[in-house]
This record gives sequence, structure tokens and C-alpha cells, in this order.
Amino acid sequence: MPAPPGPFRPGFWRSPIRGPWLTSVFGLVLLVGIPILFVTGALSYAAYNPDLGPLNDQTPDKGLLGFYLFDWPTHPAWLYRLTQGVHVTLGVVLVPVVLAKLWSVIPKLFEWPPVRSAAHALERLSLLMLVGGAVFEFVTGILNIQLYYVFPGSFYTLHFYGAWVFIAAFVIHVALKLGRLVRALGSRSLWGELRTGVAGTRPEPPDTDGLVAVDPAPPTIARRGALALVGAGSLALFVVTAGQSIGGWTRATALLAPHGREPGDGPNGFQINKTAAAVGISAAMVGPDWRLEVHGAGPVQVFTREQLLAMRQRSAQLPIACVEGWSTTDQHWSGLRLADLAAVAGLPDATDVLVESVQPPGPYSSVVLRGNQIRDPRSLLALHVNGVDLSLDHGYPARIIVPANPGVNNTKWVRRLTFRT
Repeated sequence: MPAPPGPFRPGFWRSPIRGPWLTSVFGLVLLVGIPILFVTGALSYAAYNPDLGPLNDQTPDKGLLGFYLFDWPTHPAWLYRLTQGVHVTLGVVLVPVVLAKLWSVIPKLFEWPPVRSAAHALERLSLLMLVGGAVFEFVTGILNIQLYYVFPGSFYTLHFYGAWVFIAAFVIHVALKLGRLVRALGSRSLWGELRTGVAGTRPEPPDTDGLVAVDPAPPTIARRGALALVGAGSLALFVVTAGQSIGGWTRATALLAPHGREPGDGPNGFQINKTAAAVGISAAMVGPDWRLEVHGAGPVQVFTREQLLAMRQRSAQLPIACVEGWSTTDQHWSGLRLADLAAVAGLPDATDVLVESVQPPGPYSSVVLRGNQIRDPRSLLALHVNGVDLSLDHGYPARIIVPANPGVNNTKWVRRLTFRT
């Protein structure tokens, strides 16, 4: 059967620089970058302690895909800030490389006939999963870091399962193509290509994959120009993204970070994800009638904020880091240690604590923390930050702050702590 007109015809693709060598250069970058993305994403999932009951589990029925889960540590305090910062920044930086790789292999997507054998069908299926998975993961990830929630379900569930589909296709693709990648990279000198301008650019020899144009057009850009364009794009994205994870003065360079998330100046003037108003918290809900309930082995104990302030106060220097990739520098928090509150509840060896918020029921209005998080002396029910009362947006009258904990699990507007064994 003859090929349909348009992109299915070999003569449709005429770029003289497209070929196995250029495709392999982009592929080599992704061969290093994609596994780092997957590992840091898996660590982000583990940091949420998703096996602590349905409250923390954003991916029901994960089954064997949760085989690697472990007790997320509290040391070092900047661990989640590092792993998630790398995940988000690297994901954004790789966007030009992914687009360039897709451009370099686009003739393969329009092969005719679509399937020629069982082996070819497997390769085509892995390619479909690879391209579809890459587009899905990068698009949903970028939408999430922009706080643009248009997903048909939970971002965590969609991104988690999408990541496993993508990495499975990636592994199959690497197994099928690694030998060709090595041979293609050895076929030309990188230094030689970097010294070759447009006038000296010639098509690669014909290849079995059909990437090289059968009727190449005159070159308008050299391969070094294509590499420079992609590299400059990635560098520019790094410059306008990394500052949201590094924090401090570099935050001003994070042009792609969500804006309007810093509530003014002063001790409480650092990054937040959602304001009190955005989640339905009013000043009246945390006013003079607010009480903290502490549940444990004995009778329920109820404290006013004044009573909590009269107890021994502890302090810790801790950042906040969120799944969207942004983080604060260390803030000075003070309040009561969770370990001390566990002792008050009669369960000094509590294995977990259910933290419930004044926030109306919904995602993240409650969370479960592990025993190692309770026992860390820097884990606090914070009442002050940087020497002043918490602002309403930062969780007044009391919030959780735990080292290396994803920001969304540092529950704000706490109303009840239930220590359990």
C-alpha cells in the first residue's frame, strides 16, 4: 500500500542536519537526565509517607509500584528542598532537549506502513508510550509548578502512574536503541561538528532508521547552531527557574515561579502556597475561642494559645519546601516540641500522630506524621516565626514545622493532635 501524502512520504522531511548523530547527542543528555528525574520524583513521593493510611496516600491501589517506600528521614533538614528542587529545576531545563529530540525523530512517528513485524510493533508501541509519557509528565509537571490545577483528578495520582508508564517505555527504548546510540556518537566528532559552520554542513549518510532526509534542502543552520540553540534555551530556563528552589536573593531571578505568593515584608513576609482566604480560613475561626485538643493515652487535654505559650518553648531553624519546587530559606520557628506534646498525651513513644486543621475538610486538611518525625527535637508545633506571632496566612494560631517534610504536610491552623501507637 502506497504511503499517504504529506508527512508519511519520506521526501516530506528535508532538514539536512537531522540524522542519527544529532538524535544521539540529544538522547545522551536525556539518558543522564531522565533517570535523575525519575529517582527524585520517586523520593518526593516517598517523602509524603503515603503508606500512613488513606490521609497521606494520594495514589490508591499502587500495589507493587510502592515497593520502595521507606520511613522518610528528618536529617538533613534540607533534604526535601534539595531533592524536589533538583526534580523541578531539571524537569524545566530538559524541556528544550525533549522538544529537540522529538523534532529529530519525527519522521519515525510517521513511518509507513506503521507496523512491519512483531519486533517493529514492540518498538512502535514503546515509542508511542515514550512520546506520550514524556508529553504527559512534562506538561502536568509544569502546570503543577505554576499552581494551575486543571487536572481531571489528583495531580499526585496522575503524575505517579504516568511516571511509571514513561519510565517503562524509556527502559525498553534504551534497550532497543543503546547500541545504535553508541555507534552513532562514534560516527562523528563532536569537536568537528562544533567547528563546522552552515557552509560546511552536509547530511549524514543514509541510515536504516530513515532519519536522514532522502532529498535534503540546503542548510540554513549548522548542527552546532542547533546544539547552541537548545543549550541556550536550557540555560535560560535554568536562570529563570532555579532561584525559586535556591531562595534568598536568587528568588528575584525566578521569573517562571508563581508570583503573588509572598505576603508583604517583615518577619512573616516569606513564601506561601495558599492564603488563608483561599482555603476558607477566617480570623473568626482561629480567634479567642480557638483551642488545641491533644489526644493520647489518657483523657483529652485542651489548651488555649495562652496556655501553650506558658509551656516551655523550643526553637528551630528550618526551611519550607514544596512539591512545586519553591522553597524558603531557613526561618526561625519557636513553639512546642511534638515530642513534648506526645509526652503530655501519655504516649512518649508514639509511632505516629494525626494532625487535623481548622481548614474545612478536603485534601491536606489533615495529615499523619511518623514516629521519627515526632521525636526529632526540631519538629515543632510552631506558635511564632522570626520572633513574632504567625500570620494568618502562615497558620496562626499554630502550625506544624518538621525538618525535611514536604511543605503541604506542615499543616497550618492546627486544632487537634492525636498521638497513637
